[in-house]
Amino acid sequence: MTVSGDLSPSTSGLQRLHAIMARLRDPARGCEWDIAQTFSTIAPYTIEEAYEVEDAIARNDMTALKEELGDLLLQVVFHARMAEELRLFSFDDVAATISDKLEARHPHVFGDENDTGQSREDRWESAKANERAAKGAQSALDGVALALPALIRAEKLQKRAVRVGFDWPDPAGAVSKVIEELEELDHASSDEERVAEAGDLLFAAVNVVRKYGVAPEDALRAANAKFQRRFVGMETLAAGTFADLTLEEQEALWQQVKRSERGETA
Repeated sequence: MTVSGDLSPSTSGLQRLHAIMARLRDPARGCEWDIAQTFSTIAPYTIEEAYEVEDAIARNDMTALKEELGDLLLQVVFHARMAEELRLFSFDDVAATISDKLEARHPHVFGDENDTGQSREDRWESAKANERAAKGAQSALDGVALALPALIRAEKLQKRAVRVGFDWPDPAGAVSKVIEELEELDHASSDEERVAEAGDLLFAAVNVVRKYGVAPEDALRAANAKFQRRFVGMETLAAGTFADLTLEEQEALWQQVKRSERGETA
């Protein structure tokens, strides 16, 4: 396969990136590491870069966001280049496919369909359901990616079930299920059974949180950040002796940090 394209900085950003990627994958003049990669070996980097984009946004670091978006774009270009080498599809095909999809999912913007007042999520999910049906999906749960983080996938599975009416009418039923699963975990008698019951408990907890209109992933991220902040606060108060304290002394520091966050005094 011949490699062409202008690598000079004066070339448009996307054209230059395509040319660089083609050169890196050139069997004769490219980089040994880049040439050796496949869709499977690059996939973990693609996921990692998406998380780094999210991290830059969470930190409100726009300089980092620009860099991380570039890293994520490289992943798309890398996959598209490998597909083009295999005569499967090109980057232009990728762009055309998402363009077609966006237009089809927004008929009230790009077509003649009236906006019926549906929420964005309802309209989007309805369009996606039609697409899945056209591709031969037979279950309401078809198409929920297996590679999603477990917490996010649990929420998505539950939301799909809700769309076909499988849901408790209020949080009480979901709360009862959590209590039931907690008892079953407590009575589990083997490692295998404990793993199964622990999974059921976590899945049920996601359902409760979702019933209260809270995104489980957002809630757990916030809880992680709060725990880390408070734990570091305890370590600071202990001045290097935290590991030597009794559990009661550590708990006292925990409560002190909590009071401090609320602006309370001892």
